Amino acid sequence: MRQSTSTSESSALTIGLCLIVALLEGLDLQSTGIAAPRMAREFHLAVAQMGWAFSIGALGLLPGAAIGGRLADKLGRKRVLMLSVALFGIFSLATTQVWDLNSLLAARFLTGLGLGAAMPNLIALCSEAAKPDQRNTAVGAMYCGMPFGAALAAVIGIVSPGDEGWRHIFYVGGVGPLLVLPLLALFLRESAQFVAARSSGSASRKPSTSVARALWQEGRGATTIALWISYLGTLIVLYFLINWLPSLVLSRGLTRMQSGVVQMMFNIGGGFGAIAIASLMDRIGRPRTVGGMYLGIVVALAALVGASGGASMAWGGLLAGLFLVGGQSVLYALASSLYPTEVRGTGVGAAVAVGRVGSILGPLIAGQLLAIGQGASVLLSASIPLIAIAAIAAWLVVSKSESRYTAAAVQ
Repeated sequence: MRQSTSTSESSALTIGLCLIVALLEGLDLQSTGIAAPRMAREFHLAVAQMGWAFSIGALGLLPGAAIGGRLADKLGRKRVLMLSVALFGIFSLATTQVWDLNSLLAARFLTGLGLGAAMPNLIALCSEAAKPDQRNTAVGAMYCGMPFGAALAAVIGIVSPGDEGWRHIFYVGGVGPLLVLPLLALFLRESAQFVAARSSGSASRKPSTSVARALWQEGRGATTIALWISYLGTLIVLYFLINWLPSLVLSRGLTRMQSGVVQMMFNIGGGFGAIAIASLMDRIGRPRTVGGMYLGIVVALAALVGASGGASMAWGGLLAGLFLVGGQSVLYALASSLYPTEVRGTGVGAAVAVGRVGSILGPLIAGQLLAIGQGASVLLSASIPLIAIAAIAAWLVVSKSESRYTAAAVQ
């Protein structure tokens, strides 16, 4: 009984610490967008130059996720997470000291590397800390910190007065992770599953399984491709909305205050959706949860297309956050269940990296189409077929994993 209680407390502590890191990550991911107008005035940056500032951080996320996931299987989840947190904390602080566009780009790229490397380790730690029947809930509980962190970033931006106030959000985004580091060192336990797999691996197999073996061999090839398609399609639409939802609201003739309300509802929906929908996987199973999630995304997009007033836009924003952000937590939980412990970091990191491609393509494609005169409603309507493709891919992942990877998920 005592051992069971101790294990439960350790699991809760791991998930709680990972939630704090996810909160800080969500804050930092939103920081450049919130600080952008005042940064542009101070450094006399054109719109195109600020676009580079947005994109360079996202570019850092991609190799960061792949490298962080791979290192997690080699060095351990805790150690790589601490390195990642230190990296994005230090370079978030460095952003407050930039003096021109080039120094800004360097600071944001290196921040993105740390942010990208953290996520596969957060997913692996939470998945491996929880009981088999609670792993999806654990990943969702951690991931709900991301949208709440984004909402906190917006609050910091609002209460930071003056043109110099843009630095405040980066101070919080830098000092916060550095303060969390001692907590991680003292209280975060390395994954017991990783330790056990590493010990058995040293006796029976090479501990550093190749990337190709991790992703493609042992029957994982088709599932990996389908998982990547679901990540790519879902994140293209998610990041399109994250970047262009305010413009969509304003294009309907609504005020900036109403735009802020819609954005807030999007983040609130995302925060609650991240844990609620992921926990449904533990209650009603993966097939019904994934099917309902993608149906909810289609309903949310249709609601935004048809919305005209402030209330209907806010409702559409809430639904979009609930199912799109919540759906992302489902995909993260799904990825963590597909790969055995010894290659889980590599598999999850690769999927997260592919998803980051979608986070770059979504805003970029939308911006180009809007520039040639396409309306935001047209883009929302065009997103529905893309979501349908992602849904089919996710369904294939679920159907294959139900029969082939159940045993691997409980290793």
